[in-house]
Amino acid sequence: MLQVAVVGSGPSGVYAAQGLVQQDQVPGVRVDVLDRLPCPYGLVRYGVAPDHEKIKSLQGTLRTVLEHERVRFLGGVRIGPEGLPATRLRDLYHAVVYCVGAATDRRLGVPGEELPGSWSATDFVSWYSAHPDVVSDGFVAGARAAVVIGVGNVAVDVTRILARGAAELSPTDMPQAALDALSASQVREIQMVGRRGPSQARFTTKELRELGGLPDTEVVVDPAELALDPAYLDPSALPAAQRRNVEVLRGWAERPPAVGSRRIRLRFFLRPVALLADRGGRVGTVRFERTLPDGLGGVTGTGRYEDVEAQLVLRSVGYRGVPLEGLPFDADRGTVPHLAGRVLRAGSVAPGEYVAGWIKRGPTGVIGTNRPCAKETVTSLLEDAPALVHREIPADPLAALRSEGLRPVDWSGWQAIERAEAALGASLGRGVVKLPDWQALMQAAGADGPL
Repeated sequence: MLQVAVVGSGPSGVYAAQGLVQQDQVPGVRVDVLDRLPCPYGLVRYGVAPDHEKIKSLQGTLRTVLEHERVRFLGGVRIGPEGLPATRLRDLYHAVVYCVGAATDRRLGVPGEELPGSWSATDFVSWYSAHPDVVSDGFVAGARAAVVIGVGNVAVDVTRILARGAAELSPTDMPQAALDALSASQVREIQMVGRRGPSQARFTTKELRELGGLPDTEVVVDPAELALDPAYLDPSALPAAQRRNVEVLRGWAERPPAVGSRRIRLRFFLRPVALLADRGGRVGTVRFERTLPDGLGGVTGTGRYEDVEAQLVLRSVGYRGVPLEGLPFDADRGTVPHLAGRVLRAGSVAPGEYVAGWIKRGPTGVIGTNRPCAKETVTSLLEDAPALVHREIPADPLAALRSEGLRPVDWSGWQAIERAEAALGASLGRGVVKLPDWQALMQAAGADGPL
């Protein structure tokens, strides 16, 4: 019987588990899905905006896989430093599939990036999504104006959350502390800024249109900035998604301004060059250089600058994978070297080691992109199975994990967390409300603290 460990319980990991237990060529495969957190679902739980209930409902599909009779969820299991070494994990299973995502943000690389009040958008998303690693709750405190640097879907998400009111956020599963802080927020001006033009923005049209439907919020687009894009006047040659984006932006630029207590400005052809401190030492201004298309798909600086007030800066310029101790790593790409999902060590296939998801291909695509990515990896693993299954491993890897001093949170522990979050919401007069920290999660699961 082939026993496989999948490291990571987000979409790529769960899709890999699903592919393994639902195929016919290698019968009886058993899969343990390990996660550092005591909760499953990865970015579906901790990355999808709380007001996107339809996308969050994907948890139901992932849940079905994790409740399969030959799949076990084992949360609170750290692989690497301060946890189980990757080499030891490899001893316990015939194969290991790493689906650990891209865990850090790309940097702007400009002076002042580390000033108080300047945050990665991922930190902000993790805060309002109740990720247990987040310790700060001062994101919006004292801020009147915010700048979001980036024009992808994450940038749109954080812009939208900043502009929503308490009545719209209260029905979500947002943790109470974040809800209270956002409800009291004095942020009234939000500028979302891209260094290139509207035809090159990475947000989807559906996400973009949501900004125009926010109550009591005015959306402003400068037609002069749009016109700097050569594709703006005639977008017919653009791919459908980019063409629709340009059409939405054009509609906003041409309509009379609405009246609202909050204003979102969508800006283009501005490149951040510095974050400047106010008298108190916090970020107070973002300095941008005006850019122009270079004719090659990029932009060039003009030497003209604009200062934009901001007491809150959220940087959303992409994700990047980080090395996992015990695995090879391509620092330029931020991925693990692989051949069709098989890990490569010094150019040669490492038997029994595989990758899927962002750590395999980089932070590209949408949630659904993980399905074919995982399928390719599973196909490679199953092709290798006849050789892998002959290696001797412990009869029950879970017993071996426990012998290493680990105390995995099993599916019943996760269900206990779900019940605790439902009870918390009921006590607050809301629906389900996420538990916000390690201690609360582990107590609900029947454990003592981070593993």
